[in-house]
Amino acid sequence: MKILLLEDEFMLRSSIEEYLTDLNHQVISCSHGQEAYEILSHEEFDLLILDINVPKLSGIELLKKLNIQEVNTPTIFISAVIDIDDISKAFELGAADYLKKPFHLKELSIRIDRIKKEHNIRSKHHLVLSKKYCFSKSDQILFYNNATQTLTKKQLQILTLLCENIGVVVDFEKFRSYVWNDEPIDNSTIRAEISRFRKSLKEDFISNIKGVGYRIDKYYNH
Repeated sequence: MKILLLEDEFMLRSSIEEYLTDLNHQVISCSHGQEAYEILSHEEFDLLILDINVPKLSGIELLKKLNIQEVNTPTIFISAVIDIDDISKAFELGAADYLKKPFHLKELSIRIDRIKKEHNIRSKHHLVLSKKYCFSKSDQILFYNNATQTLTKKQLQILTLLCENIGVVVDFEKFRSYVWNDEPIDNSTIRAEISRFRKSLKEDFISNIKGVGYRIDKYYNH
């Protein structure tokens, strides 16, 4: 998931960012509300984690501005102070959850996973390949049920090429050029490599177009 973190305490901000990054989330962090607002004006996120009491623009004020602009990103508020008015305002503005500082980072992870399931979030920056597979083209990572999958170098190159051509048949010449660097290998070698890759998948999203090549179709979740 791509997460924006607004937290003015340096040590806590660094700890949260490091922890979530280790869980394969992409985290962009900022220390005051105005900075967060400027980032959100030109970037989309899957989740916001907002401290309430931060300089320049509070987490509550930031969410008010986003609501006016009809930006409805799931939000977790965090705060060291329990103020029932702030909590009430946060949920009135559509907050998905609230965490009282100090909290265990594992608890934050549990809350994030719950929100992800409830909101059926699949990262805007991940290409959905099947019911449980998605691929991050920017990070070159294949996920199954949000867990990172280990691929060989050739499997990753095959997947990348197919994902760059969703809905289009990739012929053997393109595989030979992109994956095998124009080495003089025959089509049966390419077929064998792709066949091994497909057999390793828990859900086969690669179609064999007989005699022509291979294709990944755009996935529609009905």
